[in-house]
Amino acid sequence: MTKMRPLAAAAAVVAAFGSSLAFPAAAETVKIAFIDPLSGLMAPVGQNQLKSWQYVAEVANQKGWGGPHKFEVVGFDNKLSPQESLTILKQVADQNIRYIVQGNGSSVGLALEDAVAKHNERNPGKEIVYLNYAAVDPDMTNSKCSYWHFRLDANSDMKMEALTTYLAKDPAVKKVYLINQNYSFGHQVTRAAKDYLKRKRPDIQIVGEDLHPLAQVKDFAPYAAKIKASGADTVITGNWGSDLALLVKAAKDANLTTNFYTYYATTTGVPTAMGAAGAERVRYVGYYNANNDGFRGADVIDGFKKKYNDDFYVVASYTGIAMLGKAFKEANSTDPVKVAKALGGLKVESMNGTVEMRASDHQAQQSLVVATWTKVNGKDVKYDQENTGYGWKTNAVLDQYVAAQPTSCQMKRPGGPG
Repeated sequence: MTKMRPLAAAAAVVAAFGSSLAFPAAAETVKIAFIDPLSGLMAPVGQNQLKSWQYVAEVANQKGWGGPHKFEVVGFDNKLSPQESLTILKQVADQNIRYIVQGNGSSVGLALEDAVAKHNERNPGKEIVYLNYAAVDPDMTNSKCSYWHFRLDANSDMKMEALTTYLAKDPAVKKVYLINQNYSFGHQVTRAAKDYLKRKRPDIQIVGEDLHPLAQVKDFAPYAAKIKASGADTVITGNWGSDLALLVKAAKDANLTTNFYTYYATTTGVPTAMGAAGAERVRYVGYYNANNDGFRGADVIDGFKKKYNDDFYVVASYTGIAMLGKAFKEANSTDPVKVAKALGGLKVESMNGTVEMRASDHQAQQSLVVATWTKVNGKDVKYDQENTGYGWKTNAVLDQYVAAQPTSCQMKRPGGPG
């Protein structure tokens, strides 16, 4: 029998299976740069979110979501500044970190989205993928969409579609006050609220409208007084972080009995500010409630609480790591170019059910929930927040198609149009 040398034998195997034979990618640790505020008024929110991404990365590493690859999430403090974020992006690129996550502030998100696209065009072979877990300005997946940007949260129009679909069924809502942060996201919430209410409940009167500086107001008493004077029965706000916690506190101090419809009442500091005063009056629209039917995701909620004595609410971190892990496997690579291609159209099972990364605009499609702040009862409301004894009772779960929005995205894809 003729003996073959090792190299010749290997060549014969390749020939037998074809030159396109895929070899397993070498195991590596994929670093993800978390770029969000870790100091200042919004620091408590950013710190919770960083821990959330890091915790999910640990779970993913234990369960092998990325196949042979591991995840490591590294925090960078952008001080909620677009300029600071761009400086960090350069540092990240210099450190050869090829994946970034960001969520606090669409002003930051828009700056990063544009900068990442320009970096990738100028630096072939050093591309960066941007996972957006909370910057929800609709323009980011419409007129300003980018191939390298993937939004894991529902955008503000999707949330307003769900919120107003629920609110419109309540005949007690007659006078609405709008208060939002004075930057791109706050403007989008204000616009959408007026447009969607006019379409669904033209009888509802907008009795007041305020835009205030982002993360600068320390006393919302004057705003609470204006809301009270307006006679509003309902407030709609996209405020988040300290801007929502302090607004709710001011409303409580002013004995304001108005109902609040929010996007971010689950975020750090707000539950404590509400306490018993917010019971049955504060609602939120979002993509997850720990008190869901069957308590899906309880293992993550419990594990995070045990480790940090804190509440896990950034479910987009779970979705994001799950999507990256699946994309690594499908692409048989951690190369951002191949992974970005695999992410488009990808579906994963997350804590809130099936989530699809729509290929046309890289906007995640997922069910949304409306829930009310209420006393824990050990039955359908088992999980509280911030040890208050109060949690969220699910009022409605809206399927993907209810909140889905058309897109104007004309995505420029590598190697060709469309």
